[in-house]
Amino acid sequence: MAEKTEVALDRTQVKKAVQALQAFLKSKSTSSSLLLNETQQISLLFTLWKIPKQQQTIRIPLPHGQRTNTDEVCLFTRDEPRMTSEQTQRFYKKLLEEKGIQNITEIIPYKVLKTEYKPYEAKRRLLGNFDMFLSDDRIRRLLPSHLGKHFYERKKEPLCVNLQSKHLARDVQRLIQGTSMKVTNKGCCCMARVAHSGMTADQVTENIEATVQTVVAKLRMKGPMMKLIHLKSQTSVALPIYTSDLSHLTVLEEAEKQASEKRAAAKKQKKQAEKKTDTAAEGKEEEKTVEEEKKVEEEQNEDEEIPQLVPIVTPSKKRKMKASKQKQKVPKPAGEKKGSKAAGKLTKKLGKAGALKQKRKVPKLK
Repeated sequence: MAEKTEVALDRTQVKKAVQALQAFLKSKSTSSSLLLNETQQISLLFTLWKIPKQQQTIRIPLPHGQRTNTDEVCLFTRDEPRMTSEQTQRFYKKLLEEKGIQNITEIIPYKVLKTEYKPYEAKRRLLGNFDMFLSDDRIRRLLPSHLGKHFYERKKEPLCVNLQSKHLARDVQRLIQGTSMKVTNKGCCCMARVAHSGMTADQVTENIEATVQTVVAKLRMKGPMMKLIHLKSQTSVALPIYTSDLSHLTVLEEAEKQASEKRAAAKKQKKQAEKKTDTAAEGKEEEKTVEEEKKVEEEQNEDEEIPQLVPIVTPSKKRKMKASKQKQKVPKPAGEKKGSKAAGKLTKKLGKAGALKQKRKVPKLK
């Protein structure tokens, strides 16, 4: 990627644009605005070559304050322990007076913001009464839920201040007299307030040069970034004070080509890696299929080796009947029957004679 390119402004051209804008504002001013000493804001409109990838808020210190003495500034502070809201207001007023800060017109503690400015109408009234809001950095994360979206839509969200800083006056002065620019990732145009119509042409040109330098230095983009810079007020036409060369187009095209080549190389590497993984997976699948085929063949061979069972022939009923009749007709020898009966009678007689002898042998009493 190419490095950041510096934006070279033509001072004479910028001064001519400022003088033309001031003349236009004077011609359009009315008698009532002159009596009230009202001034109009002068802003810079930046057009970028590309839409930024990230959101960013750039704080820009200015050599000449872009706010008038009539602008009102409000400060949100935290609730001091063991103090009421009135006591906290007095405490911070004394602190600002000791540091020599006179630009802050009102101090609102966090407790008062929660209770008195809870209704929608009170929030809108607070938004319209002040031109700028500051907040203690210790309560920054608590404010969005109590302020509402209108503060952020009108770009009046409170800026953070470290009230415990040793250089409090310098920090507050930078915030009040400086400016800030929001860079979004939704478009290629950004705007920053630079001056007001009551300033001289030299002061406005110096502020413009300072803002352009800081924006180019702090913007998180690489390569040629600034396409156009315009100067305008709230009611005027945008006057161009810077236009980039067409040579930046070639640089952008080269950068796009390099990026596309890198993307193509990355895609090729991914495809090669995917192919390698696919081939490895296919090889594993082939091995698995070969093993499965071998197993199936082995199982088939085992099935072939099993001998066939011979069917058992059951005999017919006639054969069974003949065999049973033959068993019944087989005669037993007569001698065996008579001998067995005589032996049984002898054993019975012997048993009875033994029992009688035992009964006769009873001893006689003397």
